Amino acid sequence: MIEEFKAFIARGNVVDLAVGVMIGGAFGGIVTSLVNDIITPIVSLVAGSVDFSNYFLPLSSKVTATTLAAAREQGAVIAYGSFLTIVINFLILAWIIFLMVKGISKLRREEPAAPPEPAAAPADIQLLTEIRDLLKSRG
Repeated sequence: MIEEFKAFIARGNVVDLAVGVMIGGAFGGIVTSLVNDIITPIVSLVAGSVDFSNYFLPLSSKVTATTLAAAREQGAVIAYGSFLTIVINFLILAWIIFLMVKGISKLRREEPAAPPEPAAAPADIQLLTEIRDLLKSRG
């Protein structure tokens, strides 16, 4: 069983996946900070407030608060503003990742190499080719 596990790990797929997950998690933190700390304030400056986190729909007449945190203490609410904010952040994050993957694939794209010069045929092949050509020219 241990030998099978070692063989499975040796293929590299599991290790590659683990590294990808760890880097993806760290990258997610960087992109979240980029969205929350840089992009969202710029969009707020240009388009007005884009923080919908305090938009909610009360499910009870007891809920009279104007902020989501206070409303949740008073009763059940549907916090559609938080969901909308997360969706907008996701779309921005997806766009950034798309642009990065597109840029990386453009960098990895290599110019097609010129086909190598065909190697000279061995002497016996050259002789046979000459004989063939002579026989064709006679007949």
